[in-house]
Amino acid sequence: MSLSEEERIIIPDENGEEHLFEVLFTFDVEENNQSYIAVVAVEDSEEEEQEVFAFRYEERDNEDDLALFAIETDEEWDLVEEMLNTLIDENF
Repeated sequence: MSLSEEERIIIPDENGEEHLFEVLFTFDVEENNQSYIAVVAVEDSEEEEQEVFAFRYEERDNEDDLALFAIETDEEWDLVEEMLNTLIDENF
């Protein structure tokens, strides 16, 4: 599945409540051979300042299904933050 900027995904929170998110970017980081996704909550998409959430992801056998994983180490966050800043600078 190739995600585009127009896609939206549903992500459950820790309480099991589902929230709709708009996909900003998907990107691969060669240093660790992982794929990442950056999203914003749809209900916040009209606000001037938006909180961007980033996850490591893996595509499942079903092309419409993603497994999301929290970014846990500072090293991984540094890689993701650097790539996000580059993508944001190029697109805005």
